[in-house]
Parts: sequence; C-alpha cells; structure tokens
Amino acid sequence: MRDLSDDLLGWYDVHARAMPWRVSPADKKAGIRPDPYAVWMSEIMLQQTTVAAVTAYFQRFMARWPTVADLAAAEDSDVMGEWAGLGYYARARNLLKCARVVVAEHGGAFPADHAALLKLPGIGPYTAAAISSIAFDQRHVVVDGNVERVMARMFDEHTPLPAAKPILTAHAERLTPDQRPGDYAQAVMDLGATICSPKSPACGICPWREPCAARVAGTAGELPKKTPKKAKPVRHGTVYLAQRSDGAWLLETRPDSGLLGGMLGWPGSDWVDVTLPRPTGQPIETEWQKVGDEVRHTFTHFHLILDVMTATVTTQTPDVGAFLPRDQFRPSDLPTVMRKAYDLVHN
Repeated sequence: MRDLSDDLLGWYDVHARAMPWRVSPADKKAGIRPDPYAVWMSEIMLQQTTVAAVTAYFQRFMARWPTVADLAAAEDSDVMGEWAGLGYYARARNLLKCARVVVAEHGGAFPADHAALLKLPGIGPYTAAAISSIAFDQRHVVVDGNVERVMARMFDEHTPLPAAKPILTAHAERLTPDQRPGDYAQAVMDLGATICSPKSPACGICPWREPCAARVAGTAGELPKKTPKKAKPVRHGTVYLAQRSDGAWLLETRPDSGLLGGMLGWPGSDWVDVTLPRPTGQPIETEWQKVGDEVRHTFTHFHLILDVMTATVTTQTPDVGAFLPRDQFRPSDLPTVMRKAYDLVHN
C-alpha cells in the first residue's frame, strides 16, 4: 500500500492540475502552505459542481472578499448575488454563517482540529476531512465521486453505489499515507478526473495500471456500479415579470429556507405536481400576457416547468415584493431558473 501511494504521489508531483485554490507540490517544497480559507471556499463551491464551473466564481469571491473576516462582514444580498447561477443555494447561506462563526468564535482562523471543523455551519464529514487533509496535512480519508470510482476499479468492487460507499472508503483508508496526506487526497481526485474517467479510462498511462484489479479483469469501464435512480417527478407553476414604466422590475427575496432560499427572484405561484392544475397568484392587479415559450429547469429532485407572464405597470403598490430600479437590477444576480424567465422576455 505504501508503494502504491508513493507511485501516485510521484505522478502527482509531475501532473497535478493547476487550480487557483491549490498549492502545487513545487510551491509546497518552497515552503508555501495552503490557505485554509481558500481550501474551505473551494470545497464548499465544489459540492455537486465541477471545477470548470467553480473556477470563475472562486476567483470573484476571493477578489471581493480576500479573507474570512471580509466575507463575514459582507451583506447577505451581495454574497447571494455573487453566488447566483452556481446552484444549491443553501451552500451560500451556510458560507456566510460559517464565516461569521469562524470570526466570532475562532478569531478569524479556521480551526485545525477536525472535530472543531465538524461543528461549523455547512461543514460535514467530507468537507471536514478535505480541509483537515489539504489545508493542514492531517491524515483524514477524503472520498468524493472520483475517489469512489478509482477505488471501485482498483479493487474490482462490484457492489453498487450507494451501498458500496463504506467498502470503498475502507479501501481509501488503507491507501492513505501518513506522509503528505493532503497531496495524496488531491492526487487520487486528479487521477479520477483526468485518467480514471467515467466512460473511457486511459489505463495505458495510469500510474496504478499494473495493480488495478478491474483492468486485469477487463471490467474497468463498467465500474463503479450504481443502483438505478428513480425517475424525477415533474412540477409546474407560474412566474410574473412586471416592469414599471420607468424601467423598474418587480422582484422579491425568497424565504431563507427552501429552494433558492434568500435569492432574488420573480414573484410567482407554488410549484406543484404536473398532474395538478397549474397554480396562479398574481403579485399585482394588472393585464398579464403569457409568453409563448415556457421555462424548463431541473433541480436535484425534480424537473420544473414554468409559465411566464409579463406586464407593464404604472405606480401600483404590489401585493408581493418591491420594485427594483433599472440601474440597480443585474440579471446575473438571479438564480439560473429565474434568469431563464428573464431571458425569455428580454430576448
């Protein structure tokens, strides 16, 4: 096992992916240490999201709020606006909660203690292990989807996920070295992302080619096995885009809890099962026009279809939300599903 981790670390020293939150092996040798704040930020953003999607968001956040104290002092609406489009918006709310706890209770420095990390808002077992390992070089087993795939193939494990998780974690535990555990954790993730890829693993150039049991058995392409997912239900609803004659848009801030919590959005109806009548709920009494196309969007647990209604109004007081002046409105501050509705109307 020690030889295997040494082989992988040797490969990583040459082939490590460059990422704005990562300290390269060469820089580490020069004495540069990872910034726990940057590691934490990247790990929260990378949950359920790809490196390609996260990179620009990470760079904007770090430029605007370069320290955890800066983030803790930020306006909630500013942070939610910068997060718009990245999805899974509970992460943004927990990002602020966590930053404020770190400043208030830990003097503005992320704790190196793994147990203390687990007590912070939005930090679960995976994220705590990743921060402990990558930021503080402590030996904690880090298992994401890439690591699960690599372990399933290395040991030719055919138990389907999610039942296979404890088995694959045990394999990852055995392989994690005492020396350079942070680099090793990133190396396995890089291996899964660049070589041991889901559909066409490049076994010929893999540093673990020889000991890989699935390569020998010819089963690498079918692993890891997964229990079939249930079909996602479909919901539908209506959103209302009202623009005042002076250009102001009628918007509301959604409740903190639930989908798109705390985000800016268009007033609208509840989202109900597609077998039920489409709900309504006009935010203001006026003459509404239905847009020809509809918004279609997929969330983690369901598909959504939205009718889009538009109107130009004068000075009425809305029942829901408030008018935002045109010069203060940025479509980029809207979550993706709301921006799709805007694009239908605007384009």
